[in-house]
Amino acid sequence: MKKSRAHFPRIKTIAYEGPQSTNPLAFRHYNPDEVIDGKTMAAHLRFSIAYWHSFRGTGGDPFGPGTIQRPWEKGPDPVSIAKTRMDAAFEFFQKIRAPFWAFHDRDIAPEGRTLAESNRHLDALVDHARGLQRATGVKLLWGTANLFSHPRYMCGAATNPDAHVFAYAAAQVKKALESTQRLGGEGYVFWGGREGYETLLNTNLKREQEHLAAFLHMAVDHAKAIGFKGQFLIEPKPMEPTKHQYDFDVASGIAFLRTHGLEKHFKFNVETNHATLAGHTFQHEIEVAIAHGMLGSIDANSGDPLLGWDTDQFSTDVRELTLAMIPILRAGGIGRGGFNFDAKLRRPSTDLEDLFLAHIGGMDAYALAFKVARHALADGKFDAFLDQRYASYDTGFGRDIEKRRVGFKELNQLVLRKLGEPKLRSGKQEYLENLLLSYLHR
Repeated sequence: MKKSRAHFPRIKTIAYEGPQSTNPLAFRHYNPDEVIDGKTMAAHLRFSIAYWHSFRGTGGDPFGPGTIQRPWEKGPDPVSIAKTRMDAAFEFFQKIRAPFWAFHDRDIAPEGRTLAESNRHLDALVDHARGLQRATGVKLLWGTANLFSHPRYMCGAATNPDAHVFAYAAAQVKKALESTQRLGGEGYVFWGGREGYETLLNTNLKREQEHLAAFLHMAVDHAKAIGFKGQFLIEPKPMEPTKHQYDFDVASGIAFLRTHGLEKHFKFNVETNHATLAGHTFQHEIEVAIAHGMLGSIDANSGDPLLGWDTDQFSTDVRELTLAMIPILRAGGIGRGGFNFDAKLRRPSTDLEDLFLAHIGGMDAYALAFKVARHALADGKFDAFLDQRYASYDTGFGRDIEKRRVGFKELNQLVLRKLGEPKLRSGKQEYLENLLLSYLHR
């Protein structure tokens, strides 16, 4: 492949310099080559860069147009510009030392006047991406289709009341799934940004949810037909841009999948900011997914609690991330998923350097949380506390309850004749929070 010109000539590959480093363009906690439990830190964390924010984000928000201007956004035609942009992206992936990337179809290739033209554009950029992946070793974590930006999807895609729009969305996902397969993607994500409603006055909720299930079954069938072996992922979000979206959170997503016989084919891509918008913590959504064996991947970002909308910021809250890492490590890690930085620069952060600084901060925060969580779990105090707190279910009638060998009648007799009034047992929340704090400050 012809070597392209450098788009970040003043920035070298980001090195690990350790916690004492004062260099803003160096890792202090993320050492991708450090071997832990037989795997490198890069293999444990599987960091991914979100193409849509890092290379299509302009700094725009609901109150004003973009502020970020990039030198590579010039060329004779949209496809040429898209290829140059992708060259810049892969240079960034290498210099930030991220092993994966993720994309929407319309992020990497411009939409044409017809679906056929859009598909030709996508083919050209997928070919270009394949060459860049071979040259750099960067892999695709997952792909997806943008079924929310174009006006045709103003009332949803799979849940649209117009069957013509449903058919168009199916054709677009078919191509995006095939493109993901061509790039060796580890998974494929469904984010129903407009799969929901603004008002129930014009919505047949039951019918729309059945259409969504039919759409996902079609995707499963097509994946089998083309031999796609990647993991299908649902990314929950309660609202915004739609008032109410059907995949509100992990729990509602599990209920939907099981209701429609899809639970064997899908796991969840859990996003921090979407969890908080649903009124949950990041840790809660992860724990729910793990409890049902359905944690697939993570979208790594955070929201601003004072704003209340999907701000998609880079998270540097090590306490929050440690709370998320503890259940992930208990479950054996992220598997085929990864930590995808679905986060964007703030509107006034317009320098090329800012793109590096943001990802360095996010990667360091997750790496430090990973280390803290490992130490906390290795000490065994949290697990020992949980074992002791639930010990009454390990023997006797408690074990019979879990094995469903007793019912109300037997338990009623047991309380009346032997047990009497239960003793209050402290949950020791303050002790556990202080214990966590002790690991954070070691």
